[in-house]
Amino acid sequence: MDRRYDKPQPVSPTGVDALLPPAMAEKAEAVGVAKATMNPVSMFVLAVLAGAFVALGAVFATTVSTGGAALPFGVVKLLAGLVFCLGLILVVVAGAELFTGNNLIIMAWAGGKVSTGQVLRNWALVYAGNLVGAVLTAVFLFLSRQYEMGGGEVGHTALKIAVAKVSLAPLQAVVLGMLCNALVCLAVWLCFSARTTTDKILAIIFPITAFVAAGFEHCVANMYFIPAALFIKSGAGDVFLAASSSGMDAYAGLTWSAFFVNNLLPVTIGNIIGGAVMVGLVYWFVYIRGRNGQ
Repeated sequence: MDRRYDKPQPVSPTGVDALLPPAMAEKAEAVGVAKATMNPVSMFVLAVLAGAFVALGAVFATTVSTGGAALPFGVVKLLAGLVFCLGLILVVVAGAELFTGNNLIIMAWAGGKVSTGQVLRNWALVYAGNLVGAVLTAVFLFLSRQYEMGGGEVGHTALKIAVAKVSLAPLQAVVLGMLCNALVCLAVWLCFSARTTTDKILAIIFPITAFVAAGFEHCVANMYFIPAALFIKSGAGDVFLAASSSGMDAYAGLTWSAFFVNNLLPVTIGNIIGGAVMVGLVYWFVYIRGRNGQ
């Protein structure tokens, strides 16, 4: 039995209502300690699951976005955002370790409850596990030939998404990553107030839908989106690529080096700033710093 959360958690004055922000901060700190001190094997396995969960949300979003040319741009993005929420819902409700959400461990670190080494160990193991889970999901989707559905339009949509992501300017990718993880960590923060599974799901939907609809960048989601497109590019054949409305030349810049250098690195930096600094340290400063006399 997992006993990481056996420690009594702070409650609202009535014991029934959703937790208020000061109690949410205490809960965030306690959860951060539990995450940072978790067994590394369990941590990695749960991270692989999280990578796969977010990838499934990305599969859902890619499929729903396909063939949406007849709809207004914003409506397509809204629908994609709504279904992408599946990823974080699975992470939070089923239980998994997601790098972007774990940026909130910074609250426990700032309060002196965990060491810098423990935070970095968690982030490194979880990041690696997320990458494994997301890329394995991309492999499975390629082998399933799901990209051929809709007359190949699902695969063409996946390619277009990935090309747009590796074409971002470095500063643009960092800022889009900051904005994205501010919303992701706000979703996780709101979940700390929840009393029921329904509360958690409702808390997740709007922030996650907002970041997807607005076109912000999430490093773990991109661990699926771009490798999935790379597998299609290398394995689907020239005939499939030529059938795209963009043409084969559009995919020349879609490479593994572009994935890591143009997208994953700057987006990860932005995600850390957005989650750890813009959300975690701000709420630590407001609700925990004064309590500890710091």
